[in-house]
Amino acid sequence: MATEAKYSIIREVGRGNYGVVYEAIVNQTRSKVAVKRMHCNVPENVELALQEFWALQSIQRQHENVIQLEECVLQNGQVFQPISHRYRKSDSHLLLIETCLKGRRCMDPKSACFLWFVMEFCDGGNMNEYLLSRSPDAQLNNSFMRQLSSAVAFLHRNQIVHRDLKSDNILISHRHGNPIVKVADFGLSKVCQGKGNVNQHRFSSACGSNFYMAPEVWEGHYTAKADIFALGIIFWAMVERITFRDGDTEKELLGTYICQGKELIPLGEALLENPNMKLQIPLKNKKSMPDDLCKLLHDMLAFNPKERLDAFQLEVRIRQISYGKKRQRSVS
Repeated sequence: MATEAKYSIIREVGRGNYGVVYEAIVNQTRSKVAVKRMHCNVPENVELALQEFWALQSIQRQHENVIQLEECVLQNGQVFQPISHRYRKSDSHLLLIETCLKGRRCMDPKSACFLWFVMEFCDGGNMNEYLLSRSPDAQLNNSFMRQLSSAVAFLHRNQIVHRDLKSDNILISHRHGNPIVKVADFGLSKVCQGKGNVNQHRFSSACGSNFYMAPEVWEGHYTAKADIFALGIIFWAMVERITFRDGDTEKELLGTYICQGKELIPLGEALLENPNMKLQIPLKNKKSMPDDLCKLLHDMLAFNPKERLDAFQLEVRIRQISYGKKRQRSVS
């Protein structure tokens, strides 16, 4: 990838509208990394690439459940220029790179200009594929819910709102044989300025994936609590194995929805049309989840954001639920 052949591409592992992800190795150490290439040929791609870069770059302390950025490289034709490595570049330098990149895209949109993100490699694929290839497991679900709650609380403490949480954007790695979730894909994320409560920031651009979007996102005015609604969709679908088939990719995806005849309506959109709608939790089997988990999901999926948990409340509540915990035998 670089002139010094620092990395060698092994294979393509994923492709989306805005980039391609490869499995690669670091030639010097032979360790595996994931390399994401984003083509900066149109303004929309540049914005997505830069939003992902600034989100990952802004995190000063690593969290085990958030994907780790090793470095970012700017490719200009045949020239490769590292623009970050573990946060050692100054903000002024990075702002200069951003300015140049935004200016360059307008001058010559057809030229080869890419941002390469070198990140830690996750050997377990995404969470959607991982869970659907296994039998339901309450203890595993509980572990994933705790890890994801911790990750989102960490992001919100660092003023980062993800805005596109879904099972496809959560990767799985393994440590000592145990699966570890990694929140990834920060192309739609937003880094909020200032050090106040992240929930005070307002957003107006509706973005994300339809089946995970909160009602207020559909309206175009929302806060960081939209991330909590998306997590609620993920948690509910994960526990009950509720899936739908994506119309574009034909993939089976974890997600909850409302049925209107043969049509599947995203839960957020349905709540926007009928704010008084009572959610049927659990949907399939009353024995599938205890009452405290049902209450938690209701609080995560509240129509009114003011009545919805924030990430810090969720982090506490998720540790208190009985679902998935090993029962200790009483000693007589």
